[in-house]
Amino acid sequence: MKLKDYIELSTANLWKTKLRTFLTTFGVIIGIGALVSMLAFGTGMQKNVINAFNAMELFNYLMVFPEPFSPKINAEDLILDNEAIGSFTKLKGVEAAFPDIRFPAEIGFRDKKEFSFIQVLPAQFADTKLVQLRAGSVYEADDAGSMIISDSFLRRLDIRDFERVLGQKVRLSTLVLDFSEFNPLDLVGLLGGEKLPLTMKNYELTIVGVSERMGMGGPSLLRSDVIISPTAADKMKKITMTNLWDLFQQSSRKGGYSLVNIKVSSPKYVDSVRSKVEDMGFRTFAIIDQLEEIRTGFFFMDMILAAIGMIALVVASLGIINTMIMSVMERYSEIGVMKAVGARDRDVQKIFFFESSIIGFLGGVFGLGLGWVVSLLINRVVNYFLAQQGVPAIDYFSFPWWLCLGAVGFAVFVSLVSGIYPAMRAARVDPVVALRHD
Repeated sequence: MKLKDYIELSTANLWKTKLRTFLTTFGVIIGIGALVSMLAFGTGMQKNVINAFNAMELFNYLMVFPEPFSPKINAEDLILDNEAIGSFTKLKGVEAAFPDIRFPAEIGFRDKKEFSFIQVLPAQFADTKLVQLRAGSVYEADDAGSMIISDSFLRRLDIRDFERVLGQKVRLSTLVLDFSEFNPLDLVGLLGGEKLPLTMKNYELTIVGVSERMGMGGPSLLRSDVIISPTAADKMKKITMTNLWDLFQQSSRKGGYSLVNIKVSSPKYVDSVRSKVEDMGFRTFAIIDQLEEIRTGFFFMDMILAAIGMIALVVASLGIINTMIMSVMERYSEIGVMKAVGARDRDVQKIFFFESSIIGFLGGVFGLGLGWVVSLLINRVVNYFLAQQGVPAIDYFSFPWWLCLGAVGFAVFVSLVSGIYPAMRAARVDPVVALRHD
């Protein structure tokens, strides 16, 4: 028999039992649709994360800490100061280096007061992809009276129109050590929060821009509600604290910064620059190092999502087996006639394999379409509700070519596997017994 004959005979046999074929194929459609939607979600999330990192050039950054890279290096000899920063900027591939300076302050805007960390960032880096502006512009290099505020802080004030806040004043109240009224023996006052060795200094700044604030998984300089220039920070009395460890390290540190960010012109320079910085004795960290871990995490997430989607596909495969076995039972005499006139066992097997593969192919194609439609609807609904919160719309699902072709191919594969037993059973039919069968 030719390929055309197998296709025509299989299609004709399936058409004789249209309802059963439709229900069996519909089961495959549901299974493939669920599997495709799950994998498309995992692929879309990974794509969004990687694209966001690339858009902000985060893979171009290297963080340097004043900690010895090797136990043979004396920690007291390492000072991450302006001289060290100058050495970093001379390395090949380095565009710039700047200290990561953050300090706690109370942000007062309208009737809202909230403690947060203020980020000090040079204007040249505020005017890059690293700071994603939602409205307004960045401050000038020597601007001591302007600031950039985060969109998340404004949302907590139920402000969605970010253009409205541009030009308005914000009060920053910094913490300053003051031992003038501190009495360590006054336990009642200390426990009541009074007479602590802290006072607050108030400063007013003007909002010139609104930035997108990254969550806790992002770099520290994107996790602040307010960004100001070094000129503005120099005029403020404050307690500088990049992280909580600074409180414990202040007494032991001889000077310098707790963290310095180095930006290279391309990720290809990260390894060479890191090697030279570590030769100076400093410990480094690059976000690009976490790329493989990020991909590994998404791989396991995809496997979990695929396992959930496979449940429906397993049920569908049982339906295929049931349909094909019923077909063997109903066509018992027909199979006997075919074998009596010269059909070989493999000819009979091929007919049933073609029938199951047609069910799988149709289920795969329409299942892919179902998964795409459902994902599109979910994506629009989610973006609609997030838009009410001022969150920009993104595609949470992604359908790369390998997923589309793989879905159809996998559906055909599962159908063929499901058709093995019915095909073998059909091939074992004895023509003499079959011809005597009622």
